[in-house]
Amino acid sequence: MTFQEKLDGIVKKNNSLVCVGLDSDFNKIPEYLKSKENAVFEFNKAIIDATHDFVCAYKPNSAFYEARGEEGIKELKMTFDYINNEYPEVFTIIDAKRADIGNTNDGYAKYAFDFLKADGITLHPYLGHEAMGPFLEREDKASIILCRTSNKGAGEFQDLVSQGEPLYKIVAKKVTKEWNKLGNCMMVIGATYPEELAEVRKIAGDMTFLVPGVGAQGGDVEKTVKAGLNSKGAGMIINSSRGIIFASSGPDFAATARQEAKKLKEEINKYR
Repeated sequence: MTFQEKLDGIVKKNNSLVCVGLDSDFNKIPEYLKSKENAVFEFNKAIIDATHDFVCAYKPNSAFYEARGEEGIKELKMTFDYINNEYPEVFTIIDAKRADIGNTNDGYAKYAFDFLKADGITLHPYLGHEAMGPFLEREDKASIILCRTSNKGAGEFQDLVSQGEPLYKIVAKKVTKEWNKLGNCMMVIGATYPEELAEVRKIAGDMTFLVPGVGAQGGDVEKTVKAGLNSKGAGMIINSSRGIIFASSGPDFAATARQEAKKLKEEINKYR
């Protein structure tokens, strides 16, 4: 099974384009959990159990785990193992935004795909196709290339014009026409820029996009969905992190996360 077949399967099964970002900052999890062993994992586990039937993917951001050193990496591994063992049909992404020369990327690829056993990883394109080799060679794994990101300062470089068009369009064309020879590329396009999302959709055809920026970042769901759907009425993994996992800081955090995931799923599907 290819990663795209896995993703298509869970999108159909759960009728969902929702991705829950497990940006599980230890300082923000409920106070009563903090004294528990493997507190962040226990938080993640509760969120996953509460939302798994409303999502197509989970996306832990590596920074929140790396910041806690050995304990954080252990709990990140536990989180991926839990999803892969209990809900193996759900797509997993490690949001690490890696980029380096090829032999260093070989280590990053082994960490993401062989140690964590993630289905996909986010990547910077700045070092070019050759440096991305260790990721792009993994035919069964998703290389998710940053193209037009959701942050306010995204345009500082991404909107710079070269050869008559903005850099993000050049990246989109490179990924679509040259990097995606094995059909294992995706791109990151922020929900906060729906016009640019629509432009990249024209370039990329039916390629799947990871779309952050709804929820706490303020992306408009209707505009995002209408701009980004592919010809199959899918082709998007729409991520919300804080807006779901930290919707409540009390003992009802998992039940509240479930409500928010369900609400986002239904809002997205309204415009599909």
